[in-house]
Amino acid sequence: MRLFSDLHNEEYKEIFYKQPISFNKDSRKELLSYALGATLYMPATRPNIHQDLLSKKHAGLTSMVIDLEDAIGDEEVEFAEACLIDELNHMSEDIEKQLLHADDLPLIFIRIRSHEQLVRLRSQIRKGLNLLTGVVIPKFSPAVGRLILEELKMMNKQGNRLYALPILETKKVIERETRLDELLAIKHLLDDYAEMILNVRIGATDFCGLYGIRRNSDTTVYDIAVVRDCISDIINVFLRSDQPYVISGPVWEYFSSKERMLKPQLRQTPFRERFGQEGVNLRHELIDKHMDGFIREILMDITNGLTGKTIIHPTHIRPVQALNTVTYEEYLDAKSIIEQANGEIGVMKSAFHNKMNEIKPHYYWAQKILLKSEIYGVLNEEFTYIDLLTNEIYTANPQPVTN
Repeated sequence: MRLFSDLHNEEYKEIFYKQPISFNKDSRKELLSYALGATLYMPATRPNIHQDLLSKKHAGLTSMVIDLEDAIGDEEVEFAEACLIDELNHMSEDIEKQLLHADDLPLIFIRIRSHEQLVRLRSQIRKGLNLLTGVVIPKFSPAVGRLILEELKMMNKQGNRLYALPILETKKVIERETRLDELLAIKHLLDDYAEMILNVRIGATDFCGLYGIRRNSDTTVYDIAVVRDCISDIINVFLRSDQPYVISGPVWEYFSSKERMLKPQLRQTPFRERFGQEGVNLRHELIDKHMDGFIREILMDITNGLTGKTIIHPTHIRPVQALNTVTYEEYLDAKSIIEQANGEIGVMKSAFHNKMNEIKPHYYWAQKILLKSEIYGVLNEEFTYIDLLTNEIYTANPQPVTN
């Protein structure tokens, strides 16, 4: 699979200076860490997940989580586990019948409730375990997290290749008096299992819930002071260059809204400059779909070093992927910095003659940009993420996949 797979070949050639590469669950870890893109959550009780994959219902989908935790009721756990096992069986059978190729599957994860549930599933799943990319671990803590990571390590020794995606969303992480000790303890634990940690995720909805806060569709998570401060500390601990992890943006929980409380936040200028009046019309369309706050939050994610995002609706796939693409200017800067990092010079003018590129301070940034360029591609000089939004394909079903 590859990002923007719903584009035609001619559109690929026109839009991208460097096209996104193809990847699958067996690609090298440093690329897969960036490849999750827009990660679509859906409850394990949702029927016919395998048929949705077979028909490629959700255009551009490259990663998904089958949720056994918050997306299902406490009384549904046994049924949800049976549904998951059944869906994995169906996927395996579709591959055996050559109705589906394993490389065409998105990266598939399951979100578990507990260590005990993972042990139970390991013994019950007869077919399809090899189709999973990993396990999402909610409410991650050092004690329980170690048990789950040890279980995954044992499963991998038996021939699997499963990664872990811990979610930081507990009271000890959000509350100021315990936060730093908890984050450092989690960081030290993840370092012990670094080869298995694909991605670190942030549970902003759980954080808000602990304070009785719920942001509206005009408010980004960075506007919520208590959550913003916590995200800042998570970035401080887990994005350090000496032992970095890829951190994904928290979920955006809105897919529609009937009223707008604040003025639109999506700036008109980039749209007008790119497409004139047609661009302004596109902006209005996105605002009508209440995507402007979402786009603003994605831009804030990227500005703060986060890559990709948890989503709950298929119409969120394209904006997350489009905004994470690498611009031609970014790519030239990053490539030049890496190529010139031989100790002969310390600073140089950028190819666009509009900034100074310092080798040592910008080296880690350049490494990240080149990795992102493999997965998200590099736009041609005259193109922006807006060009990809104009190709956006909306699902025929307006309901979120969590229903």
